[in-house]
Amino acid sequence: MKAILLDGSNLNDKTGERVRSALTETLQSKGWEVELIVLRDKKIGHCAGDFFCWVRTPGMCNVNDDNREISSAIVNSDLMIYLTPVTFGGYSSELKRIVDHQIQNISPFFAKVEGETHHQPRYTRYPDFLAIGWMDAPNPRAEAIFRHLAHRNAINFYALKSTYGLMFASQSEAELRTQAESWLESIKHGTNSLKSTLPETSLIPIKSAIVPRRAVLLVGSPRTTKSTSNSLGSYLMDKLAEGDVETEIIQVYTSLNSPEKMQLLFDKLDAADLAVLAFPLYVDNLPAPVIKLLERIAVHRAGHPTQTRFAAIANCGFPESAHNATALAICEEFSRQSGFSWAGSLSLGAGEGLV
Repeated sequence: MKAILLDGSNLNDKTGERVRSALTETLQSKGWEVELIVLRDKKIGHCAGDFFCWVRTPGMCNVNDDNREISSAIVNSDLMIYLTPVTFGGYSSELKRIVDHQIQNISPFFAKVEGETHHQPRYTRYPDFLAIGWMDAPNPRAEAIFRHLAHRNAINFYALKSTYGLMFASQSEAELRTQAESWLESIKHGTNSLKSTLPETSLIPIKSAIVPRRAVLLVGSPRTTKSTSNSLGSYLMDKLAEGDVETEIIQVYTSLNSPEKMQLLFDKLDAADLAVLAFPLYVDNLPAPVIKLLERIAVHRAGHPTQTRFAAIANCGFPESAHNATALAICEEFSRQSGFSWAGSLSLGAGEGLV
């Protein structure tokens, strides 16, 4: 039996090191062959959203970096394990880089799963799935989102058996090992259901809403100005501009690697009354670079809550817009943790067909 551990922890994450060690030793004691992949040490480019892995080189990403070997190892394993700090209820940007590339392991064609549209499997078998996250302290909202995300991934990855694990920095080594045992027992017997309800949204009361004077749009698509996300967000900005709102549009993908552009982004956010994030759905979640941006914004705003409102627009290629629900819950949790006021979201299905 082979288990592949996809470690999405950040450098010097002591809690992550403890979780990884306890799980690895528990697996090996039960006779598992363990392949550990520390993702921050790998060369994994961001998914370009070009779908070449579906139409040009079926089953293989167009970019020849470590993502190809890792995706192959996943399909040829018996158990796939995600290790990640819980980030606004979701995965870290380090883990999400390889999660985004897992679309090469499924088919572009559609199928109905329990009455809902999903992609067909590309292969006859897939590994079981275990998602393990850790937090500094309990957060019921983030925990519920994490469970829901893992459940959605299990459906789309065609895992016959799946479960999740959550632990906290204060837990002892003995507690960690006991949990690791229970996680593996759940996988072995398929006894632990991942199904979870997302937390209820909490919006600003309408009567207290103030018309914004400055609004900034963050476009979270690799296709930048040619994307569905840009089309939807720009339409909103145009309508706001008609009401004498000063607007600004910033492309996430072209800003992340430029210190000057990132500082400009922070400055525009700090000055705005309303921030809007528009993004495409990538494997039940936000794209990895967008998560990276949210991580940076959270650090930038730490300890400085404002009255700035934050809203999100998500679009997916499935006909049902409900696929966006988990990603939008992550956006709301980000808003709460980063000192924004959550102004709501717009969820759209049918992707480019709608635009």
